[in-house]
Amino acid sequence: MHPVIGIVAALAGLLLALLVISRVGAALIARRNPPCGTFAEVAGARMHFVHVPGPAEARMPPLLFIHGASSNLRDQMLPLRPLLEGRAEMLFVDRPGLGWSERGEGTDTPFGQARTIAALMDALAVEKAIVVGHSFGGAIAAAFALAHPERTAGLVFVSAATHPWPDRKTSWYYKLAAAPWLGRLFSETIALPAGWLRMHAAARGVFAPNPMPADYLRRAAIELVLRSSTFRANAIDVEGLYRHVEETAPRYAEVAVPTVVISGDRDSVVYEEVHSLGLARDIPGAELVWVRNLGHKPDWVAPDLVAAAVGKVAGEAIDLQALGRTVEQRIAADAHGAPELAEAGKAEEAAPLA
Repeated sequence: MHPVIGIVAALAGLLLALLVISRVGAALIARRNPPCGTFAEVAGARMHFVHVPGPAEARMPPLLFIHGASSNLRDQMLPLRPLLEGRAEMLFVDRPGLGWSERGEGTDTPFGQARTIAALMDALAVEKAIVVGHSFGGAIAAAFALAHPERTAGLVFVSAATHPWPDRKTSWYYKLAAAPWLGRLFSETIALPAGWLRMHAAARGVFAPNPMPADYLRRAAIELVLRSSTFRANAIDVEGLYRHVEETAPRYAEVAVPTVVISGDRDSVVYEEVHSLGLARDIPGAELVWVRNLGHKPDWVAPDLVAAAVGKVAGEAIDLQALGRTVEQRIAADAHGAPELAEAGKAEEAAPLA
């Protein structure tokens, strides 16, 4: 056999093996992490969500939760639902293309995803909500407020990604997976086995310097992102984020609703000094809660602070600064995770895993 033919045959065999591994792996992931909510056809897509009815006389408006990159609705629902249930109607959404939601047409931008989420609110008769956005979800929360101000009762940004960041870099695998043809091949063959190998370390880096809960990856079903269509949708989101925030950030002064911005000063995923300080500067009247030694996951590390911020936006008299100092005392000694991985991630991308 000619050497070139042998090499081509070997590569084809490897790709076929990776394709089979990825297909079988995706089936196993789906079986381990079945849908936990309800489906509805909205805006041409089958959307997955959890809708929690509120009390008969709720003291606060409905709450809409928008999760970050590489994630799904469980990531916010698990830590925050127990603290807010019975106080307000709640809507947790798998963003288009992530979790168990279909991608749908016109959802490759935060404004497109905000439009689909607004259509889901229509279907559920949710007229107006406080929007809680984590990480990439912060960009969508801001887009929602700009596109649908009449439906926005308030905003809570949690470790948000909302402004142009230095060097506009993202990780190489996002660029590759977002490419038209090569991206599909990569997502169908390499993404899943490679993702399985690095997922635990990457998640530890997302939580750093705070400890990652031992059962976080399983309970939050993070591995759902490794399925090929989801991985590619996530990559397209992240790759398009810089262009979106570059165009949209100058409009944040138009936001005219109560707003709280929560950020740690040890965020290894997004540039907190760019995004969170930028939001506090650009949105009139926004309150910044800046917590020392807190990483990228306030929703899990300090869910009491996030829930209190929701209450403050809803009009409750809450001293968030004092609560922030309490959280600081609680996490002051935290020195966990994989800091070398985390810092490398921060230098390269705005919204990696979670």
